[in-house]
Amino acid sequence: MSTAEVDESKLAEMTIQDGATAEGDAPQLSKNQLKKLAKGKGKKDKPKPTWNQPGEGKKKKDDTNSNGASTNKAISLPKKTYVNDTPKGEKKKLGEMEEAYHPAAVESAWQDWWEASGFYSCSPQTAMSKPDSEKFVMVIPPPNVTGSLHLGHALTAAVEDTLTRWHRMKGDATLYVPGTDHAGIATQSVVEKMIMKQSNQTRHDLGRDAFISKVWDWKAEYGSRITTQLRRLGSSVDWRRERFTMDDMCSKAVIEAFNRFHEAGLLYRAERLGNWSCALKSAISDIEVDYIDLEGRTFLEVKTHKGNPNDAKGRYEFGVLTSFAYPVEDSEEKLIVATTRLETMLGDTAVAIHPEDARYKHLHGKFVIHPFNGRRIPIVCDAELVDMTFGTGAVKITPAHDPNDYECGKRHNLEFITILTPDGAINHNGAPFQGMMRYDARIAVEDALKEKGLYVGKEPNKMRLGLCSRSGDILEPMITPQWYVNCDGMAKRATDAVRNGELKIIPNEHEKTWFQWLDNIRDWCVSRQLWWGHQIPAYFATKLGEEGILKTDMNNNHRWVVARSEEDAYEKAEKLLGCPRDEIILERDEDVLDTWFSSGLFPFSVMGWPDNTDDFKAFYPTTLLETGLDILFFWVARMVMMGLQLTDVLPFHTVYLHAMVRDKDGRKMSKSLGNVIDPLEVIDGCTLQTLLEKLDAGNLPPKEIARAKKDQEADFPDGIPECGSDALRFGLLAYTVQGRDVNLDMKRVVGYRLFCNKLWNATRFALQFVSDFQPTANILEELMNSGKMAVRDKFMISRLMACCETVNDCFSNYKFGDAQMTAYSYWMNDVCDVFLELIKPVVYDKSDENKDKRWAAQATLWVAIEAGLRTLHPMMPFVTEELWQRLPGRGTLGDSEPQTIMLADYPQSIASFRNLEAEESMEITMKIVRACRSLRQQYNIANKVLTHFFVKVAPGTAEAAASAQTDDIKTLGKASAIDINPDESSLTKSVGIVVVDESTTVLMDIKGLVDYNAEIKKLEKQLSKTTAPMEQLETKMAAPGYDDNVSEEVKAANNERLDGLKKKAADIEEAIANFKNLAELERT
Repeated sequence: MSTAEVDESKLAEMTIQDGATAEGDAPQLSKNQLKKLAKGKGKKDKPKPTWNQPGEGKKKKDDTNSNGASTNKAISLPKKTYVNDTPKGEKKKLGEMEEAYHPAAVESAWQDWWEASGFYSCSPQTAMSKPDSEKFVMVIPPPNVTGSLHLGHALTAAVEDTLTRWHRMKGDATLYVPGTDHAGIATQSVVEKMIMKQSNQTRHDLGRDAFISKVWDWKAEYGSRITTQLRRLGSSVDWRRERFTMDDMCSKAVIEAFNRFHEAGLLYRAERLGNWSCALKSAISDIEVDYIDLEGRTFLEVKTHKGNPNDAKGRYEFGVLTSFAYPVEDSEEKLIVATTRLETMLGDTAVAIHPEDARYKHLHGKFVIHPFNGRRIPIVCDAELVDMTFGTGAVKITPAHDPNDYECGKRHNLEFITILTPDGAINHNGAPFQGMMRYDARIAVEDALKEKGLYVGKEPNKMRLGLCSRSGDILEPMITPQWYVNCDGMAKRATDAVRNGELKIIPNEHEKTWFQWLDNIRDWCVSRQLWWGHQIPAYFATKLGEEGILKTDMNNNHRWVVARSEEDAYEKAEKLLGCPRDEIILERDEDVLDTWFSSGLFPFSVMGWPDNTDDFKAFYPTTLLETGLDILFFWVARMVMMGLQLTDVLPFHTVYLHAMVRDKDGRKMSKSLGNVIDPLEVIDGCTLQTLLEKLDAGNLPPKEIARAKKDQEADFPDGIPECGSDALRFGLLAYTVQGRDVNLDMKRVVGYRLFCNKLWNATRFALQFVSDFQPTANILEELMNSGKMAVRDKFMISRLMACCETVNDCFSNYKFGDAQMTAYSYWMNDVCDVFLELIKPVVYDKSDENKDKRWAAQATLWVAIEAGLRTLHPMMPFVTEELWQRLPGRGTLGDSEPQTIMLADYPQSIASFRNLEAEESMEITMKIVRACRSLRQQYNIANKVLTHFFVKVAPGTAEAAASAQTDDIKTLGKASAIDINPDESSLTKSVGIVVVDESTTVLMDIKGLVDYNAEIKKLEKQLSKTTAPMEQLETKMAAPGYDDNVSEEVKAANNERLDGLKKKAADIEEAIANFKNLAELERT
């Protein structure tokens, strides 16, 4: 069966009846099961294999949707309290196999054993002995140490670990390096809030050294949350190589990189207009800016302000264009200008007009007077900036607080007046408004202009506001001295690498964005006014006794010494200043580097660069960078640029970008929406109460908490059931269709939890079939050369080969969703639905005559299960290890037998073992089986009653298949006998018929099996229930005015419903006629 034939609704059929329940959990049981339980009360029956019992695959109505997810509001899964008695780091003690799958029990102990055994590690010597084509190296996108992983991180872990485990099983030298990011802004913010809450102190109260010590204490206490989550997810990272972006190794790389950029002339210090976050009191880069578009007058909350007294909710006004007048010097004339940021007029140093604007020719070379400080402001002519058809044709110029005005200021050599303090208050240049926060000053300036008669008015105005992506604060353009990296050359090398095919970006649709950003790159502002982070390795050098040499003066930039250490700085300062060390004063820059600076070095800093370590020689460059598309430029582009500049090679040759994980309604998972799910809440299960309490403990406003709670109550009325890591990983991979965002419905993950149960029970059932079977190290080859295989065995091995081929191809091409569905289809369709059912009678028959067939069936089953588990392992590591270790023969297959499934060879397709004839034969057989089942269902034949079938099939392939697999048809079709192409004379008159296709027809002898009168009565009752609403609808549609008064949408719906009722009635009438005809035939 092809992958396309997978019916995910089978997920919901995996009810817990396939296994036993734990205390307190009552699975839904069929009426037959309940009866058996009642009859067998107090008895202890001998356990028997009960695979896929009872019933013939009938579904409960309305329990599933097309995605295979249960639509029942309450999701009940068995949960069993499990105590792990395996000493930490030792191989798991396997007791008696539980009747049902319990994630906590299955997933315990394995991770500790894998890690302690060194299975995740790879020696440099091993890697250096292999060609690049047999190496797989990847670094984890280091999550922020501040927080915990969410489901987006879980998708990253699932994809990356799947690839890692696959390459390791292929025999590649495999290394997956973990690490966390120091997250300068986020971490400092968290610790500052904690200190304020605990001791009512600011970081300035503590001082820099004491504050940094507090941050390290916080990291030591809470930094392990992420590593715990990664371990629970089964990530096979080499924990022995775990890195933190501020550990000694990474810090050494940061200092070296800063120095090399400076030595190459790429790094410089300049005073420029940039993005300033008043909340953080720090500069941020252009790509850390989020934008919101305002359609007009809008009131917004500003958290750094006390609140607007003129607004009931304390919000401030944005999205308006305010006009006011400047008095022209020595004249009664006034020049009207307009602005969306009125407070910036305090820093105006010019008014620009168009040189060809006839209205203002007489003002060329004149001045206006600032109304609050009397400053003479020149009127300048600027054809580049001014559109004389817009507004009054006069533009106020604030060079220190607007990007366009900044350029104008440079063109006209204007004064640059900064009016804000770092926290966004008006400074001394803005007197008499000094000390007011910027938007409070906006209100005060408007009032003052009104008092002076200079206020003209305001009107709604569309505008875009820039927000700090870190703090949400409205950004302010500010001129500040910062360190910059010239990225032009590095960016060109990065785009050239993609254009010439050296670097692949998958999906390739993101190449356009790559080029757009890097082809238009600006110099990178790398300094941040924070305390937590890599302190910039630059020192301002002065001589003892020198006065007036200020580090803020750009004319003194040559006094900055960039060095690898303080010792190095003194040596350079001695040469620079021409005096001995004891006469030199060094002051290190207090600023720290942008967090992305250290993250950009991660692929090679974790390998020991700049030292030429064995790890660096063996594992750099890496193979793949896998991450979410949302940080393509924050991180990926920086790694490529920095790798090319500092190591002269690409840090990886492929970038795979997975989609964003969103909630089921398509919303981005965000703390501000309250829809973030911790992977451990899915793995271990979580009550609704816990989810709601988590919202209360967060920082959401009350209104948002109420809305988020309503959503949680609707999505998880009974909480999140325990799913386990395997189901979560498998479920997330199912969503990974390249280029599409993941709208995650948790019920689908629950569906894959049920698949784990199916996998567990299929293997448990199969183990009973092979309990007396002894595999060998070369069992597959022995089986294929034995000459003992039936068509069903050949089919099973052929489907295994097809599965292996497809999954390997999918992994090679990053098609994880297709790989997942192929493996799922193999287990559900080929193993469970077909092969396990077919071999029951073969394995139960222990006669000498059946010895060879039985051996072939057992060998095929063992191979199918064992290789199937290996195929699944990269995606579902825990349950596959547990089941693989339980297979018979484990530990007896020779010196080359691996200790663990994760080191076993990944199954490869062997072309000669594909058997398309066997697959075609099985396809024909299954068509006949489905027809047999359909007939039994149509005539309500009880399970225990076997029926006689007649199969009319065209000569050739179809006839050969039916004849060769008659026993298989009997097994699956519940037949007492199967006659292939019988004589017409042998057919009874009372038969049920199904036409399969143009070459195959199946008939079933129903004589004496059906109570026709009872069936006719049932159908007549159904008919009356169908004709009544049909007639009512016909009457309604024939009523006067129907055509004129009823909408086309309602008419279409009524027509569709009427057609459905007519068809149903016709089908029932046909069935009644058929039963009457059969009853008459039987009487005659």
